[in-house]
Amino acid sequence: MEIAGYIASVFIGIALGLIGGGGSILTVPVLYYLFGLDTVTATGYSLFIVGITSAFSSVSYFRRQLVDIKTAVIFGIPSIIAVFATRAWLVPALPDLFFSIGEFQFTKNLFMLTLFAILMIAASYSMIKKVKFKEESDTAVRTFNYPMIIIEGLVVGSLTGLVGAGGGFLIIPALVILSKLPMKMAVGTSLVIIAAKSLIGFIGESHQSNTDWKFLLLVSVFAIAGGFMGIALSKRIDGKKLKPAFGYFILIMGIYILVKELAFPGVK
Repeated sequence: MEIAGYIASVFIGIALGLIGGGGSILTVPVLYYLFGLDTVTATGYSLFIVGITSAFSSVSYFRRQLVDIKTAVIFGIPSIIAVFATRAWLVPALPDLFFSIGEFQFTKNLFMLTLFAILMIAASYSMIKKVKFKEESDTAVRTFNYPMIIIEGLVVGSLTGLVGAGGGFLIIPALVILSKLPMKMAVGTSLVIIAAKSLIGFIGESHQSNTDWKFLLLVSVFAIAGGFMGIALSKRIDGKKLKPAFGYFILIMGIYILVKELAFPGVK
């Protein structure tokens, strides 16, 4: 299963490199089902893996000047605060048992997996459905809907902290609609925001657990290597054409996790 986990880690990076986002949502299932980590540890480790992989992926966007620093700061600050607070205080404060009905127990572990499965289904919809945003020119005057940006940042940060996913499928539309960024710049800016909030979120909880740095760095190396492979493949394969197929895969996985964990909780 560990060998399968490392192979899957490479595919996480390949998905990120090919479709530009969404691949990070596979990280938690890989850590939980293949490596056998508990949900709190899996979501925490996922923050580091997603953060470091996004940081490496953003380098090419910086080189092409496709990162809007001002937007990254405005959107990133509330998101970083939310993800840090969620990992440092909210997750540890969640009760081990929410409620029980007969023999069924809705535990902290089940709550996080259920929330994650719902997020996977939502992410799959954004990949399958072709949504066209009004493209802004690079020279267009930037306008900022500050209240909505702050709210969006807090929501995305909280979700990232709870489920360990980057939330790029939520951030990119927000940057296009609320900050009027061109799509390519929105993708580059999103990677920077994801890298910053994920890594800081990981720091928010790292002092509370014994981090297995050897394992964490090894998985990250596989994911980063996959990312470079995905970028290379993207020059030959149109990632936009693969995105709907990947969306259906995420949808099936999300439904599988939801049904499996609610119907057969605790069984991997």
